[in-house]
Amino acid sequence: MTPTQPDKAGLHILLKLACLVVILAGIHSAADIIVQLLLALFFAIVLNPLVTWFLRRGVSRPVAITIVVIVMLIVLTALFGVLAASLSEFSTMLPQYNKALTRKLVDLQEMIPFLNLHISPERMLRRMDSEKLMTYATTLMTGLSGAMASILLLVMTVVFMLFEVRHVPYKLRFALNNPQIHIAGLHRALKGVTKYLALKTLLSLWTGVLVWLGLELMDIQFALMWGVLAFLLNYVPNIGAVLSAVPPMIQAFLFNGFYECMLIGALFLVVHMVLGNILEPRMMGHRLGMSTLVVFLSLLVWGWLLGPVGMLLSVPLTSVCKIWMETTKGGSKLAILLGPGRPKSRLPG
Repeated sequence: MTPTQPDKAGLHILLKLACLVVILAGIHSAADIIVQLLLALFFAIVLNPLVTWFLRRGVSRPVAITIVVIVMLIVLTALFGVLAASLSEFSTMLPQYNKALTRKLVDLQEMIPFLNLHISPERMLRRMDSEKLMTYATTLMTGLSGAMASILLLVMTVVFMLFEVRHVPYKLRFALNNPQIHIAGLHRALKGVTKYLALKTLLSLWTGVLVWLGLELMDIQFALMWGVLAFLLNYVPNIGAVLSAVPPMIQAFLFNGFYECMLIGALFLVVHMVLGNILEPRMMGHRLGMSTLVVFLSLLVWGWLLGPVGMLLSVPLTSVCKIWMETTKGGSKLAILLGPGRPKSRLPG
């Protein structure tokens, strides 16, 4: 008994879904090495225009790559140095945060008795053992040190990629069956991702600086650390702004008061309203061509697959996948589903 045409189509779809599950499981299990490669790839994409700029001015490629990589190392070292110093000081203050939170909860119980909280300071101190909090902080510092140790591998990979990038188009012309279409898609993906990362980095830098200066004016402790956090989390679409605002608001509520807490919330709201909702759409437009729902779902999927780095790179990764679908025979219809708004024309077939 031979399967009918609908049965064959159903089996074909199930086979594709099974392959997709196997691929995603493989990516998830190999996340450590894939994260290193992706970080190196995106650093190479961002730094390659700088290398090209030096080449146009007569600087040799080895010298240009050396200059660009040294600048990258200086920036990364300064960033990690600020975070390490701030986290070290922050960890020493965890017992004070513990006591301040307990005091606030007891005050809340007295102010709102109908909540029936029954909070015991001794019980809270036992549950929020400062030694456990110190252990968490130490684990975080160890992870930061591990990240610093892996920078050497990252830098070496970036250097090799920057040397190899000029040969990629020629290799693709010989390796692909239809090189014109695929190379055009590759150039479009690289151009879109490069512009996105450059503009996003600039806007994230403005966000971090404005948050840092605003918190300094309010005399909030660890203002520089919260500014760096705002800079990093601004890469995370949709929820990054909220995540960056919560820690300084909690700190202000514990040590400064409710008014300062709301003031910090207003600072983050204004910064992200101006930069995220006004400047960013005007500067980027629909450059990567993805709907808001797809951006949010990509955040969840890449975050599960690759962890925090996957969340930071979720938008460019999904954009590359979308452009790749547009250049393949069976993926163009799926690429339309990832795009914003209504499609302007129907695909043939």
